[in-house]
Amino acid sequence: MSMRPQDPLQYLHPGWFAIVMGLAGLALAWARASALMGPLAGAGALVLGALAALVFVALAGLSWLRWQRHPQALAADLAHPVRHAFVAAPAVSLLLLANVAVNVLGDTGGWVAALWWAGSLAQLGATVWVLGRWLRAGKGGGQAAGWPPVTPALFIPVVGNVLAPLAGVAVGAGPWAVAQFGLGLVLWPVLLALLLARVAAQGLWAERLLPLTFITIAPPAVAGVAALQLGWPVMAGWMAWGTALFFLLWSATVARRMLAQPLAVTAWALSFPLAAFAVLSLRLAAQGDAGAAFGTLALLSLALASLVVAVLGLATVKGLRNGSLLQPEAVPVASAATAAGPAPH
Repeated sequence: MSMRPQDPLQYLHPGWFAIVMGLAGLALAWARASALMGPLAGAGALVLGALAALVFVALAGLSWLRWQRHPQALAADLAHPVRHAFVAAPAVSLLLLANVAVNVLGDTGGWVAALWWAGSLAQLGATVWVLGRWLRAGKGGGQAAGWPPVTPALFIPVVGNVLAPLAGVAVGAGPWAVAQFGLGLVLWPVLLALLLARVAAQGLWAERLLPLTFITIAPPAVAGVAALQLGWPVMAGWMAWGTALFFLLWSATVARRMLAQPLAVTAWALSFPLAAFAVLSLRLAAQGDAGAAFGTLALLSLALASLVVAVLGLATVKGLRNGSLLQPEAVPVASAATAAGPAPH
């Protein structure tokens, strides 16, 4: 007897937590913009933060229900060459929600610390699991080997550790947060080198995975914000901003091809990186030595991130209503798609 193969819940993989990441990241950007735009920006940050929390609770509950009903679907996610990397998305979401509580609500109480520690430890666990998966590749455990798993999605579990100081210092976990930040900084160039080697050796990832390209913006953008928060020289922030700007322009070269693809949840990969870039830009604009022109550029980066999240939100609601999301994956026809694996829906 089949196990309700058409139940949409079985397609709710962890990549859907990218919605929480995008909303929380945008909330942090609007909170940072309050220095330039006044209390209205703070109110917008509060609304976005509340929405991110509600979406997280809904996704967490539905994910638990999915695990109960369709354990084989979760097992397939963990074995998938691309989707396995999104196992860290819930952990990153917890870290971001703790950061929203600190920077939007101004709360550093016990519940915020518990939220942060849950995200921090889960993020570290995801990093160990993903890197351990590489060690197990090809050893009879059914793990994918070679270039297919090397996509920008790996930045989520591997480099997501750079998020730790954003709220970790405020909740009293400074030494641990800085240690985890160091882990992310060490792993970022290693993974970036692997990513560029994959592009040189095999070409870009599948067309349906093109939105993942924008994830490359996030590590330098978040690292720059964290470095400034830890008291590093402002020049470190500018170096990070320049690197993030390069990856933004680099990713933009695939925008036309990306927009030609049907909507999938992978499109939410644009949201958090653009929000992180806006946060760093607004942080540097507030330093006072960047000039009015840069302040305008920072506000434009906030407008871009907000527009992208709004469009993605409306498109996602429409896709859920008409049934085009939470569907079985389309079988890729291009050889590049076959190499990278089908895209998450």
